[in-house]
Amino acid sequence: MTKPKILSEEIMSMTEVKAELNKIKKKQGDLNYRANKTDEYLGQFKVLTQKKAKELKEKIESLNIPRLKDQYVIKLVDMAPTTEDEVKLVMQSFTTLSVSQDSIKKLAKGIKEIVD
Repeated sequence: MTKPKILSEEIMSMTEVKAELNKIKKKQGDLNYRANKTDEYLGQFKVLTQKKAKELKEKIESLNIPRLKDQYVIKLVDMAPTTEDEVKLVMQSFTTLSVSQDSIKKLAKGIKEIVD
């Protein structure tokens, strides 16, 4: 059995994963077991369109929140929390990050503008 070589690792939103799986479906016709399971998993969530996800990512990045890494931005895009409490809940999942109440308000407002 061959061992695949990982060329690079990058964080992908659920929207991007869904799009890649759709490309594979069109190209190959069927998905393998893991890809099929991933597709089923993604089907359980409300996934934004690629355009909205990109717009939301750009909006979050433009807010210039201190210490907000790409992985946090992607998680916010995936979950699309629209209230301050929801943003706080998502941000609490990252134990190494503390975000001010002001930043949480900005995030909730910015996300709500795009998602709604």
